[in-house]
Amino acid sequence: MPIPDSFLDELVSRTDIYDIISGYVRLTKRSGSNVFGLCPFHGEKTPSFSVNADKQLFYCFGCGKGGGAISFISEIENVPFRDAVEILARRAGMSVPESDADKELSEKRQRILQLNRVAARYFYETLSSPASQAAHRYITGRGISKAMVTRFGLGVAPDSWTLLLDAMSKKGFTRAELIEAGLAKPGKSEGGAYDVFRGRLMFPIIDTRGNVIGFSGRILGDGEPKYLNSPETIVFNKRRNLFALNIAKKTKSGMLILVEGNIDVIALHQAGFDNAVASLGTALTAEQAHLMSRHVSKVAIAYDTDESGRKAVLKAIPLLEKTGMSVKVLNMGASKDPDEYLKNNSADSFRLILEQSDNHIDYRLLTIYNSHNLTTDSGRLSYLSSATALLAELESAPEREVYGAKVASIAGVSPDAVNSEVNKKLAIKKARQKKDFERSVASPTATMQPGDRSLRYNNEYSAAAEEGVIRSLARDSALMKVASEMDFSETEFTSEFLAKVYRALAKRISDGRDTDAALLMVDLEKHEAAQLTVILQKPEAAPNSERTIREYIEKIRTERLKTLNPDEATLLEIKRKKEI
Repeated sequence: MPIPDSFLDELVSRTDIYDIISGYVRLTKRSGSNVFGLCPFHGEKTPSFSVNADKQLFYCFGCGKGGGAISFISEIENVPFRDAVEILARRAGMSVPESDADKELSEKRQRILQLNRVAARYFYETLSSPASQAAHRYITGRGISKAMVTRFGLGVAPDSWTLLLDAMSKKGFTRAELIEAGLAKPGKSEGGAYDVFRGRLMFPIIDTRGNVIGFSGRILGDGEPKYLNSPETIVFNKRRNLFALNIAKKTKSGMLILVEGNIDVIALHQAGFDNAVASLGTALTAEQAHLMSRHVSKVAIAYDTDESGRKAVLKAIPLLEKTGMSVKVLNMGASKDPDEYLKNNSADSFRLILEQSDNHIDYRLLTIYNSHNLTTDSGRLSYLSSATALLAELESAPEREVYGAKVASIAGVSPDAVNSEVNKKLAIKKARQKKDFERSVASPTATMQPGDRSLRYNNEYSAAAEEGVIRSLARDSALMKVASEMDFSETEFTSEFLAKVYRALAKRISDGRDTDAALLMVDLEKHEAAQLTVILQKPEAAPNSERTIREYIEKIRTERLKTLNPDEATLLEIKRKKEI
């Protein structure tokens, strides 16, 4: 049985979406009843993520995600519907009734987590076998202590096709479960399978709840890929997790050190820095940045010092900064990464550069300086153009003034000249942001077609009126009486999606339940909830009244007349005249 509607209604009524979302997103810009912030689901510089506290809805005009509180938690935490309901229920002091289907999914998730934990134990114990000499040589060569092997649960995947499969089968796990967990792949022969991780040093990936959700394997010897991560599974999403955050979240420093590789993390922890984390084989994501911001207010980036590392730093800075964390970039001199630095220098030396490293503004200005030749007039002008563009991005006027003076000194021009150029670019930026903001707020009315292609309308004119019927009923359920008097039904909708929403509305009204916008969302899929959010936030040209909904229904039938043959059109006209 699904979660009872009455429970969901009660949960949504007890949940304030503004309180929920403000725990994840800084909401600073207000426009009417909407509050705006930077979207947590995609990178942006202009706030296009809106929260409407009156309607208990959120919507991003940039990426199109939207819905109610349950939809938001499901997206931001990367959990299924029921798990999102449970998260909100705990906040509201409620207990979710059991559902057979959801119970089955929950049991499957628990089974995969159990398998991962047993596999991690197998890899760890295999490290002690005589066949693991290559792994021991690598661990010794990298200077990893036994204490770190234990703390991070390091292990080894034997260089064999089925040893893990065989071992897990003896523990009662099936071939299908290993494939679903990303530990095995189907073989060419029917019913066959083989181990995904072979001949690799294994790093368990553990979430902040202590669950083993996946693995990262470093090849021992030659071969590609050098690092292999678990694929996406029902328990693992690499964009939403960080290696070692389960340990680093306990730090008392108030800061995380973000590095590129697992070995760098372990080297830092071994040197006494319990706050190091790494992304999982990908560039830093917005989801990972927000995950970090839940635990600390500061982050220090210690990426590799090669060209790709510098590019990665410049991409990571805005993602981290928009979460509200302060960001600095470590200067490790000639060392290529934290692991190499600590091999050549003391932990105290690293602690010193951690304290003295530039903030991200200094780092970006230095990057601009290093990419220009200031011995020529054209080089100085190009440097000034790039540097003032960066300064125009800064929100703080004192910051613009302080760094403007530095730029002026480097370029050999007056501070007034730099400030003048920054102010010009700032004015252009603000004008562009205002235009983008106004366009984004107006965008739901700019086009009738939904952003999701699966919801596209066949008849835009009828769909406009169909949306109007839904808005009218969502705002005043008593208007269903008018629709009934006009013998209006879901069969008259040209859009299957809008007909589905109408059915949900009609059922709620028939059952005497509330039709608040946020409550309607629980009956829809995520992409449908996002589109309904757009529809419900569109302004009405006329007051919500019996006349308004009658005009909408008349418009729907006028459009329908255009598609009928003469006999069908005559019958419909007779019916309409009787109603009038």
